[in-house]
Amino acid sequence: MADSGVTDGTGNKGVIEREKAEGKELTKEEKQRLRKEKKQQKKNKEKKDDKASQESGKEKKPVSSAAPASQPPTPVTAQKAPSAPSAVPAPAPVPVPASETPAPADKPAKSKAELKAERRARQEAERASKQGKKGDVGQQATAGKPKAPPSELQPVVKRLPEHIQVDNPDVLKKLAKKLERQQIPLRSDYGYKVSLFSHLHQYSRKAPLTQQLSIPSSVIHPAIVRLGLQYSQGIVAGSNARSVALLHAFKQVIRDYTTPPNEELSRDLVNKLKPYISFLNQCRPLSASMGNAIKYIKKEISNIPSQCKEEEAKSKLLNCIECYINEKIILAAKAIAKYSIEKISDGDVILVYGCSSLVNHILCEAFEKSRKFRVIVVDSRPRLEGREALRRLVQRGISCTYVLISAVSYILPEVSKVFLGAHALLANGYVMSRVGTSQIALVAKAFNVPVLVCCETYKFCERVQTDSFVSNELDDPDDLIVTRKGKTQLEHWQQVHSLGLLNLVYDVTPPDFVDLVITDLGMIPCTSVPVVLRVKNVDQ
Repeated sequence: MADSGVTDGTGNKGVIEREKAEGKELTKEEKQRLRKEKKQQKKNKEKKDDKASQESGKEKKPVSSAAPASQPPTPVTAQKAPSAPSAVPAPAPVPVPASETPAPADKPAKSKAELKAERRARQEAERASKQGKKGDVGQQATAGKPKAPPSELQPVVKRLPEHIQVDNPDVLKKLAKKLERQQIPLRSDYGYKVSLFSHLHQYSRKAPLTQQLSIPSSVIHPAIVRLGLQYSQGIVAGSNARSVALLHAFKQVIRDYTTPPNEELSRDLVNKLKPYISFLNQCRPLSASMGNAIKYIKKEISNIPSQCKEEEAKSKLLNCIECYINEKIILAAKAIAKYSIEKISDGDVILVYGCSSLVNHILCEAFEKSRKFRVIVVDSRPRLEGREALRRLVQRGISCTYVLISAVSYILPEVSKVFLGAHALLANGYVMSRVGTSQIALVAKAFNVPVLVCCETYKFCERVQTDSFVSNELDDPDDLIVTRKGKTQLEHWQQVHSLGLLNLVYDVTPPDFVDLVITDLGMIPCTSVPVVLRVKNVDQ
């Protein structure tokens, strides 16, 4: 019956095509019948291709099951009378396996996107089942991963030093409780601070911390009290001088120390030093070189065996401190002077800034080696440290010129080399030194004058800093007040609420402005600081 339908359809098609060729216009019914017959022929051809693919092998079953969405289910109704155009003659149904049974009419075949989504869902389910078989340890590890960012951010906040979180009331309360336990008074800030530096301490020399101490009942050693007063008043200044004074004070503390009964020296002495360090930090924030010296002393104390006698342990600690001063400061200065003299030629004009004990030592050694050169000492307010450097150099007979930092651009064209000291060398290659150093290095770079930084390796610091705002030191703002001809313009500056005096101590110089760093290990670029720090950590 289906074959006869196809034959009739073919005949009708021929008649319709002849009428079309003769130019006769087809009726609507004839056009619809022609479309139906073309569609049926296409379906019959697809059925024959499917049957041939099924006979070729069973491995092609997934392909046939994933037939394109455009292929509708095979109709099984018989052909009706020509008056019903909705019914189309169809071939006899072909037996299809159960796995390839076409979907019912209300559920059309799935598209490629839907099949792809199903495959992805199956893969996710298999992956989840595999992870579930790894055990509780694996589950805890996977469950802990999303919580990693908060736990990583918290230690960063805790590692911030207390002296750069002054504007945080919680930190101030914590610091006050800590100092109260150690029986040390909290030093109050002085004057109005510039908002950009409100997170830093600002003290007045007129109100030293020793005024709040009751000496007879104080737990602080007298040598530490004297040293703290010298720090706060500016009597002992400079990284090397402050470090040497600290080490000598600790030597005095160790000499006077006696181990309490039922205590170990290695533990009790470290606890004894903690309030001393807090007291010195209240008098003036510790420098990077002082921090490294304190770490060294604590390490040597902790390395003392418990069976070691007290006198023997104390003598060993005193020898370690003496060796540290001799090797890290005195011998290091001689080694740096030896390397630096190679860079000084006859006829050089050398520019120095402020009063660096190391740079002064280098210039004096070079002068004793009969090198002929001239020195330009650049100075700046309010400390005017360059006057002390000028006095020492002139006393040795070295020809000097004294200018202020405001005239450095006028004097640099005749300069051949710039020698600078350093407060600390940071791990990212930046040089931390007295304020004004970065300005001199910048102008020297503009004039193509080489900048040489002289620094001992014990001043190398693992801290990273790219600006002078986050971590710095504020000195007494009253130092900026000048009296001329009996008149003091800023005498009552605190009564003006819109006025703030800023007296910065340090600034940070980028490594791009520094041509060479001369250390006791040799001449290195700024980028080699992390290598030196790594070698020092291995040696220790």
